[in-house]
Amino acid sequence: MSINKGLIHIYEGDGKGKTTAAVGLSIRYAGNGGQVVYTQFLKRNDSGELKILEQIENICLIRCSKNFGFTFRMTEEQKKEAAEYYNAHLKKVLEKAGELSQGLLVLDEVLDAYNSNMIDHQMLLQFLKEKPEGLEVVLTGRNPSEKLLVLADYVTFMEKRKHPYDKGITARRGVEL
Repeated sequence: MSINKGLIHIYEGDGKGKTTAAVGLSIRYAGNGGQVVYTQFLKRNDSGELKILEQIENICLIRCSKNFGFTFRMTEEQKKEAAEYYNAHLKKVLEKAGELSQGLLVLDEVLDAYNSNMIDHQMLLQFLKEKPEGLEVVLTGRNPSEKLLVLADYVTFMEKRKHPYDKGITARRGVEL
């Protein structure tokens, strides 16, 4: 697979579809023979897309082994522990992706980890500025910082107009999980 220059994508917004878009691009990329490194932040570790991604050749899924729950429910001590964990996780993922001269890196929900100070801003920004030239990068979540928007080549906003959650219907396995 030959890509001259890897670009940076941001899938953001309050709508459903950010992770779905990132998974779809991962499958497309791997299906064309490219190497993919995929990880998630701030999410449960049992969603359906992870089960299938780890079965696809050319996709290296790096799971978080811990789940800390919602950041707004964490104590200061839990936030500190979570930030240490997610920074170590980010470092490991970026090192793995940095080994690829060409490939795709997906950092699902990294924008929310960034916004809640669960990851080191400079570590992510420096990586994006100095990434391997052929590495495509996808960042998902809500409310990207201006610094991230400036670095991005693609910015896609997913807007919620209507969602079953508004009627009290929680996430359903196979659709949202």
